[in-house]
Amino acid sequence: MSWSPCPDPVLGDEAACDAIETVIVPRAVDLGEMEVRRALPSVKRQMVGPFIFFDQMGPAEFLTDEGIDVRPHPHINLATVTYLLDGEILHRDSLGTEQAIRPGAVNWMKAGSGIVHSERTSDDLRKTGQRLFGLQTWVALPEAEEETPPDFLHYAEGEIPSITDGKLSMHLIAGSLHGVSSPLRTASETLYADIKLGGGGSYQVEASHEERALYVLTGEIEVDGDRHGPGTLLVIHLGIPAMVRAARDSRFMLFGGEPMEGPRYIWWNFVSSRLERIEQAKEEWRRGRFETVPGDEEEFIPLPEGKGRPRRAVGGRSFD
Repeated sequence: MSWSPCPDPVLGDEAACDAIETVIVPRAVDLGEMEVRRALPSVKRQMVGPFIFFDQMGPAEFLTDEGIDVRPHPHINLATVTYLLDGEILHRDSLGTEQAIRPGAVNWMKAGSGIVHSERTSDDLRKTGQRLFGLQTWVALPEAEEETPPDFLHYAEGEIPSITDGKLSMHLIAGSLHGVSSPLRTASETLYADIKLGGGGSYQVEASHEERALYVLTGEIEVDGDRHGPGTLLVIHLGIPAMVRAARDSRFMLFGGEPMEGPRYIWWNFVSSRLERIEQAKEEWRRGRFETVPGDEEEFIPLPEGKGRPRRAVGGRSFD
């Protein structure tokens, strides 16, 4: 027996089924340094394709002598993608990487068997202050890739393909779309694009990837006759194209791809297909068995206590 959340579409009539499956409005959390909105995982949806974590950072204004200080902390069995729209973050990791992350650049940190990193504001920027606005997402790795060696890849803004067509401007962070491909080689089929759409413009999200979602950054977009403003995540129905119209100048992220071959578990900064692997990582961090971050060895984030059990996360697929 199967159940469909909408009536069977009429052949040739894309409008016979609404394009949007789920609407998520993340709660804003004030971390003191800046406001963060966590769209994934949520009660309504835990994953979209390989994406298991989706955070919006800011926008925030830092005055002189202010900045962010995310102390060294560990990750396993995932990859992080840091993408800025405004400002700069200094990334350091246990591989010895030191990389300034700037708007439009793509930064892929594969944790694999384990990595430690920190994210801070550089001393130079603390002297002047800055505006910071960006996204950090986590991508789960296929089981065969979970314990591969850690790695960090950086692509400058000019290395990332862009498409401009009338009122549409697209920056392709990961995957292939409209005949162009990002240089970033992900562990599984992944789609991630930064799209600007001028007021009155439209863009059709094709059903070319299994799972897809939109996240509104600025402006206001219309899908299925409903308008959605900044800080809204829209999960698109499987196999259904979605027509996006910009009520005014807007910017949104299109992301998704192929789901994982099974559920994932998430606890603090750890993601894995195996509960026992997360327990192992917790004990390794507690005992100081991860590598340190060169140039940032003085501090670290302790393992949180009383955080509960790992949560089971899946996307649109069902697993027994």
